[in-house]
Amino acid sequence: MTTEEAIRAILKNIGEDPDREGLVETPKRVAKAHQELFSGYSVDPTSLLKTFTNEGYDEMLVVKDIEYYSNCEHHMLPFFGKAHVAYIPDKTITGLSKLPRLVDVFARRLQNQERLTVQVANTLMESLSPAGVAVQFSGLHMCMCSRGVGQSKSETVSTCFLGKFKEDPSLRADFFNQIKN
Repeated sequence: MTTEEAIRAILKNIGEDPDREGLVETPKRVAKAHQELFSGYSVDPTSLLKTFTNEGYDEMLVVKDIEYYSNCEHHMLPFFGKAHVAYIPDKTITGLSKLPRLVDVFARRLQNQERLTVQVANTLMESLSPAGVAVQFSGLHMCMCSRGVGQSKSETVSTCFLGKFKEDPSLRADFFNQIKN
Protein backbone atom coordinates (compact mmCIF):
# COMPACT_ATOMS: atom_id res chain seq x y z
CA MET A 1 0.00 0.00 0.00
CA THR A 2 1.36 3.43 -0.90
CA THR A 3 1.29 6.40 1.46
CA GLU A 4 -1.41 7.97 -0.71
CA GLU A 5 -3.58 4.87 -0.45
CA ALA A 6 -3.07 4.74 3.30
CA ILE A 7 -4.11 8.39 3.67
CA ARG A 8 -7.24 7.78 1.60
CA ALA A 9 -8.04 4.85 3.92
CA ILE A 10 -7.50 7.03 7.00
CA LEU A 11 -9.77 9.72 5.57
CA LYS A 12 -12.50 7.14 5.00
CA ASN A 13 -11.93 5.66 8.47
CA ILE A 14 -12.49 9.01 10.22
CA GLY A 15 -15.72 9.55 8.27
CA GLU A 16 -14.47 11.83 5.50
CA ASP A 17 -14.96 11.57 1.77
CA PRO A 18 -11.51 11.46 0.13
CA ASP A 19 -13.13 12.47 -3.16
CA ARG A 20 -14.49 15.72 -1.68
CA GLU A 21 -13.05 18.77 -3.48
CA GLY A 22 -10.92 19.94 -0.53
CA LEU A 23 -9.48 16.46 0.05
CA VAL A 24 -8.81 15.16 -3.47
CA GLU A 25 -5.15 16.26 -3.40
CA THR A 26 -4.62 15.62 0.34
CA PRO A 27 -3.15 12.10 -0.01
CA LYS A 28 -0.56 13.40 -2.49
CA ARG A 29 0.27 16.40 -0.27
CA VAL A 30 0.63 14.20 2.83
CA ALA A 31 2.88 11.75 0.96
CA LYS A 32 5.09 14.63 -0.16
CA ALA A 33 5.17 16.08 3.37
CA HIS A 34 6.16 12.68 4.77
CA GLN A 35 9.17 12.58 2.45
CA GLU A 36 10.42 15.79 4.07
CA LEU A 37 9.28 15.11 7.65
CA PHE A 38 10.94 11.70 7.76
CA SER A 39 13.97 12.43 5.58
CA GLY A 40 16.29 11.70 8.51
CA TYR A 41 16.12 7.99 7.75
CA SER A 42 18.00 8.52 4.49
CA VAL A 43 20.99 10.32 6.01
CA ASP A 44 23.90 8.83 7.95
CA PRO A 45 24.31 11.33 10.83
CA THR A 46 28.03 10.69 11.16
CA SER A 47 28.55 11.70 7.52
CA LEU A 48 27.49 15.24 8.45
CA LEU A 49 30.27 15.78 10.94
CA LYS A 50 33.23 16.67 8.77
CA THR A 51 36.16 17.10 11.13
CA PHE A 52 39.07 19.50 11.20
CA THR A 53 42.21 19.52 13.30
CA ASN A 54 41.72 21.44 16.52
CA GLU A 55 44.35 24.15 16.79
CA GLY A 56 44.34 24.43 20.58
CA TYR A 57 40.78 25.37 21.55
CA ASP A 58 39.92 23.52 24.77
CA GLU A 59 36.92 25.42 26.16
CA MET A 60 33.22 24.69 25.83
CA LEU A 61 31.71 25.46 22.43
CA VAL A 62 27.92 25.95 22.49
CA VAL A 63 25.37 26.23 19.72
CA LYS A 64 22.10 27.15 21.39
CA ASP A 65 18.51 27.72 20.38
CA ILE A 66 18.56 25.19 17.55
CA GLU A 67 14.95 24.87 16.42
CA TYR A 68 13.76 21.34 15.74
CA TYR A 69 10.55 19.67 14.61
CA SER A 70 9.94 15.98 15.12
CA ASN A 71 7.12 13.44 15.34
CA CYS A 72 6.35 11.31 18.36
CA GLU A 73 6.67 7.61 17.66
CA HIS A 74 3.77 6.78 19.97
CA HIS A 75 1.03 8.91 18.35
CA MET A 76 2.73 10.22 15.18
CA LEU A 77 1.97 13.74 16.36
CA PRO A 78 4.45 16.61 16.22
CA PHE A 79 6.71 17.77 18.99
CA PHE A 80 9.02 20.73 18.61
CA GLY A 81 11.20 23.13 20.49
CA LYS A 82 14.83 24.07 20.92
CA ALA A 83 18.04 22.13 21.36
CA HIS A 84 21.28 23.32 22.89
CA VAL A 85 24.45 21.42 22.01
CA ALA A 86 27.90 21.87 23.53
CA TYR A 87 31.19 20.06 23.34
CA ILE A 88 34.74 20.51 24.58
CA PRO A 89 37.08 19.74 21.67
CA ASP A 90 40.09 17.52 21.98
CA LYS A 91 41.96 16.76 18.75
CA THR A 92 39.15 17.54 16.27
CA ILE A 93 36.40 20.09 15.73
CA THR A 94 33.49 20.23 13.29
CA GLY A 95 31.80 23.06 11.44
CA LEU A 96 29.31 25.02 13.54
CA SER A 97 26.49 24.43 11.06
CA LYS A 98 26.94 20.68 11.46
CA LEU A 99 25.45 20.72 14.97
CA PRO A 100 22.01 22.00 13.85
CA ARG A 101 22.17 19.59 10.90
CA LEU A 102 22.83 16.71 13.29
CA VAL A 103 19.82 17.71 15.41
CA ASP A 104 17.68 17.95 12.28
CA VAL A 105 18.65 14.52 10.92
CA PHE A 106 17.65 12.75 14.12
CA ALA A 107 14.54 14.92 14.57
CA ARG A 108 13.32 13.91 11.10
CA ARG A 109 12.61 10.38 12.26
CA LEU A 110 9.85 8.99 14.45
CA GLN A 111 11.22 9.79 17.87
CA ASN A 112 10.84 10.20 21.57
CA GLN A 113 12.58 13.19 23.08
CA GLU A 114 14.77 11.14 25.39
CA ARG A 115 16.25 9.06 22.56
CA LEU A 116 16.66 12.15 20.37
CA THR A 117 18.74 13.81 23.10
CA VAL A 118 20.96 10.75 23.58
CA GLN A 119 21.42 10.14 19.84
CA VAL A 120 22.77 13.66 19.28
CA ALA A 121 25.12 13.40 22.28
CA ASN A 122 26.40 9.91 21.44
CA THR A 123 26.99 10.76 17.77
CA LEU A 124 29.06 13.80 18.72
CA MET A 125 31.05 11.77 21.25
CA GLU A 126 31.71 8.93 18.80
CA SER A 127 32.50 11.15 15.80
CA LEU A 128 34.63 13.88 17.40
CA SER A 129 36.05 12.13 20.51
CA PRO A 130 35.74 15.38 22.47
CA ALA A 131 36.56 15.79 26.15
CA GLY A 132 32.85 16.16 26.84
CA VAL A 133 29.38 16.67 25.36
CA ALA A 134 26.28 18.36 26.77
CA VAL A 135 22.88 18.32 25.05
CA GLN A 136 19.55 19.70 26.19
CA PHE A 137 16.23 19.51 24.37
CA SER A 138 13.07 21.31 25.40
CA GLY A 139 9.84 20.59 23.61
CA LEU A 140 6.10 20.94 23.35
CA HIS A 141 4.40 17.66 22.52
CA MET A 142 1.10 17.74 20.62
CA CYS A 143 0.22 14.33 22.10
CA MET A 144 0.04 16.12 25.47
CA CYS A 145 -1.39 19.41 24.17
CA SER A 146 -4.13 18.45 21.74
CA ARG A 147 -5.30 15.13 23.14
CA GLY A 148 -5.12 13.09 26.31
CA VAL A 149 -4.18 15.22 29.30
CA GLY A 150 -4.61 18.49 27.36
CA GLN A 151 -1.61 20.33 28.80
CA SER A 152 -0.92 22.99 26.18
CA LYS A 153 1.82 24.79 28.13
CA SER A 154 3.75 21.86 29.59
CA GLU A 155 7.32 21.85 28.34
CA THR A 156 9.44 18.70 28.44
CA VAL A 157 13.18 19.06 29.09
CA SER A 158 15.76 16.30 28.57
CA THR A 159 19.53 16.36 28.96
CA CYS A 160 22.50 14.15 28.25
CA PHE A 161 25.98 14.75 29.63
CA LEU A 162 29.02 12.75 28.55
CA GLY A 163 32.72 12.88 29.44
CA LYS A 164 33.80 15.91 31.48
CA PHE A 165 30.24 17.26 31.59
CA LYS A 166 29.09 14.12 33.39
CA GLU A 167 32.03 14.22 35.79
CA ASP A 168 32.13 17.94 36.65
CA PRO A 169 29.07 19.69 38.16
CA SER A 170 30.66 23.11 37.57
CA LEU A 171 30.83 22.41 33.80
CA ARG A 172 27.15 21.46 33.80
CA ALA A 173 26.37 24.68 35.69
CA ASP A 174 28.39 26.66 33.13
CA PHE A 175 26.48 24.95 30.31
CA PHE A 176 23.13 25.85 31.89
CA ASN A 177 24.32 29.41 32.41
CA GLN A 178 25.41 29.67 28.75
CA ILE A 179 22.04 28.49 27.38
CA LYS A 180 19.89 30.74 29.58
CA ASN A 181 17.89 33.10 27.43
